[in-house]
Amino acid sequence: MKVTDVKTMVVENEPPYRGGRYLLFIQIETDEGITGLGERITGNTYSDRLGDLKSQIGLIEEMAGMFVIGQNPFNIELIWDRMYSARHDFRHPSLQATPVLSGIEMALWDIVGKAVNQPIYNLLGGQYHEKLRAYAYMPEGGFRENPERAGEIAVQLLEEGNTACKLDPFTPLWPIPRDIPLWEIEHAAKIFESIRNAVGNNMEVGIGTHGQLTTYSAIRVADFLEPYHPFWFEEPVPLENVEEMARVAAHTSIPIATGERLVTKYEFSNLLEKQAAQIIQLDVGQCGGIMEAKKIASIAEAHYAVIAPHMACGPVAAAAAIQVDTCSPNFMIQEANQGPLHKTIFKEPLVFENGFITPPTGPGLGIEFDEDVIKDRIVE
Repeated sequence: MKVTDVKTMVVENEPPYRGGRYLLFIQIETDEGITGLGERITGNTYSDRLGDLKSQIGLIEEMAGMFVIGQNPFNIELIWDRMYSARHDFRHPSLQATPVLSGIEMALWDIVGKAVNQPIYNLLGGQYHEKLRAYAYMPEGGFRENPERAGEIAVQLLEEGNTACKLDPFTPLWPIPRDIPLWEIEHAAKIFESIRNAVGNNMEVGIGTHGQLTTYSAIRVADFLEPYHPFWFEEPVPLENVEEMARVAAHTSIPIATGERLVTKYEFSNLLEKQAAQIIQLDVGQCGGIMEAKKIASIAEAHYAVIAPHMACGPVAAAAAIQVDTCSPNFMIQEANQGPLHKTIFKEPLVFENGFITPPTGPGLGIEFDEDVIKDRIVE
């Protein structure tokens, strides 16, 4: 089997634009008529203009022409290494080149799964989890202004079958890093107190901060919130300095979570060796793809760490994350950041119900576009 062509497809998303205003999909064609699907993540807060995607489309076409077309799609490791290291300027990973590599790689895996009529997770060790625990952001409902609302929302989430959520108690998110005054920390504690009073310990609640705190502010926040036993403290400080994140981890019993903006096994290995985090939020669509994510999960497993993959993406990258989750022994929980289009774009939608995800059983990624849904949303 040989790859004959690599095409891109831009699809206009639906409000509230989970995964981006536009979604960028990759289609890899073969001489045996099998087509694989991938996705270059565009993100929730950038590429809101169609023109912003031109550079990424160009990079996909460039990398595909140099390293993918004409190759055997089963040789995923070889193709990945060539894309990553054959050009000196791309050797250093980045959040520009690596997501392109990730999208191409997941499409290759989709081809392989379809060729052997197996879901990808069966090719990476088999199904370890029959269902996947999921979480989402706590819905906006005025809880930042009125902490008592947090408890009411938590009750609603629990009644819907959810057992975990995440919230950002400190706004605005910029500048980074910034100091958090005592009154603001106390206000965040009231939000957590409201949740615990309403649902007890039946709801896990993670702290999201997007790396916006100084080291001493992060330690202070952790000390204030420890009595409420948060699920995790996510990116307490900017991720560029792993040593400072490790310093926060050493000062608190709250597990540190990070990884959505890290790429390749090399950056995650350093993170774990420095004992900077115990909950690894790799993003399959950004870190290097399905195989790279599986390797990262294995490195985490060797450090007794768990994975809680990031999912601020379109539906194809979400499907790829589910494949990794299903075959990873140290999977803990999956972010479930779905928009309306995620629920309609496939002939058999991904199943997110009652706080859990059911892995698809179809070959490859287990997905197929519903042409009636997607045809009117394709942007030429």
